[in-house]
Amino acid sequence: MTTEALTEANTADTIAVHRVVSQPVKRVWSALVTPAGQVALLGAGARLGDKGDKWQAEDGTCGVTRSYHPLEEVRFSWRQTEQAPRTMVTLRLAPSGETTTITIRHDHAGADVDVTKLAAHWESVLDFLATA
Repeated sequence: MTTEALTEANTADTIAVHRVVSQPVKRVWSALVTPAGQVALLGAGARLGDKGDKWQAEDGTCGVTRSYHPLEEVRFSWRQTEQAPRTMVTLRLAPSGETTTITIRHDHAGADVDVTKLAAHWESVLDFLATA
């Protein structure tokens, strides 16, 4: 299996990570919606639901699913804590034959968020999806 990392400049309030994986989109989506995929994406204890469903991880991060389009996109709000400002995360899958480009974009992260740590988290999600 090969992966190709694509980079985009991360700013103080936007984090974007991309990867091309040598797996078809159906396999990537299947990995994402497993319990392990949900933990990788949101954290332990959290489950991504349908549009409008709330989620909360054991570490206090929480949010609401904003869109859920199988094999294409998941978009959800993300907060470090219930009191923190709302930010938005979009995970997109773009198939191309037997490969899939996975893009995670986190907008409006805010000045009080550790961008380096958060970028590392989204990279770990890409790692999980590339090898699951």
